[in-house]
Amino acid sequence: MAQLSDRLQRLAPSATLAMSQKSSEMKASGIDVINLSVGEPDFNTPDHIKAAAKKAIDDNYSRYSPVPGYPDLRKAIAAKLKRENGLDYATSEILVSNGAKQSVCNTVMALVNDGEEVIIPAPYWVSYPQMVKLAGGNPVIVNAGFDQNFKMTPAQLEAAITPKTRLIILCSPSNPTGSVYSKAELEGLADVIKRHDDLYVLADEIYEHIIYTGRHESIAQFEGMKERTIIVNGVSKAYAMTGWRIGFIAAPEWIVKGCNKLQGQYTSGPCSVSQKAAEAAYNSGQECVEEMRQAFSRRRDLIVSLTREIPGLEVNVPEGAFYVFPKCSSFFGKTDGETTVNTSTDFAMYLLEKAHVATVGGDAFGDPECFRMSYATSEGNIAEAMKRIKQALAALK
Repeated sequence: MAQLSDRLQRLAPSATLAMSQKSSEMKASGIDVINLSVGEPDFNTPDHIKAAAKKAIDDNYSRYSPVPGYPDLRKAIAAKLKRENGLDYATSEILVSNGAKQSVCNTVMALVNDGEEVIIPAPYWVSYPQMVKLAGGNPVIVNAGFDQNFKMTPAQLEAAITPKTRLIILCSPSNPTGSVYSKAELEGLADVIKRHDDLYVLADEIYEHIIYTGRHESIAQFEGMKERTIIVNGVSKAYAMTGWRIGFIAAPEWIVKGCNKLQGQYTSGPCSVSQKAAEAAYNSGQECVEEMRQAFSRRRDLIVSLTREIPGLEVNVPEGAFYVFPKCSSFFGKTDGETTVNTSTDFAMYLLEKAHVATVGGDAFGDPECFRMSYATSEGNIAEAMKRIKQALAALK
């Protein structure tokens, strides 16, 4: 019998992409669906970045780029890390990839051997455990739930470390929760990591610029941590450039060389025109980033206040990214006479079918009590979506 590889049998499909696809199909059939399932800014890429891409086409940037990315882009990234994060990286410590997603996967594939463990706090971005499985590693899930604002403590981290632990994946600001680790919280985790030899942290900082309280802090800033940290970032969220597919890692040179070797065999360098656009994003004024951040801040305040008006939902105030992750478990076991909600996946499907609002169940993110809504959409859409959700949930008894 024809069969796919064991490697693929280990993987689960992306729940966020599956929900987005289902809502798109409903829309195509004429149903008015409001999509709160996808993690994508609804803004257009700023004009000065698009202009740089057009110039790159005219200047014939149409050939293969170097595997790690153009030197000028890596210089721009190094300058950004120094300017915004106070971190010194040489261009040889930076590798540009086809989106931050590839950057994460490159890192996991380059560092994790068969049977080694990777600590992932839950809730987590859906792809982290799947990438670890793809590399032959074992995801070790640390439950950091609603009551601790979805953040792993140093004691939890210490308890999860074994002789097989190779990597910790940390996302701040977080997808799916919007939680942000403070400087003191990161320092506590760094102190634990430094007590263990040959242990590394992948710091996914893709939502760095979408933050509402204080400033973004990187775990790489602490003494002894830069040589143990792989920073992952990119242009997709901050500059509304999701489709341009440009991400990067900043890491010790031996790790960058390993990822470069890997990338050289299965994708080579990222899109030439996109790289020139990303260079403009990093080298130009950052006013566009601040304008989008302020819009996201207003949307966050709106969606949190409207969620709190719905009986049965509990919600934390996210400090970054563009997601809320409310607790919906009070609805489990309830029915509207036609549909019974038993899980967060059922809950999200109920909202899609009855309220015509696309969300994603928390099961996919490692937290079965919650569900994720993205507020990367207009305030009008948010208000209408929450009105529909409130009406649909009132029917559950």
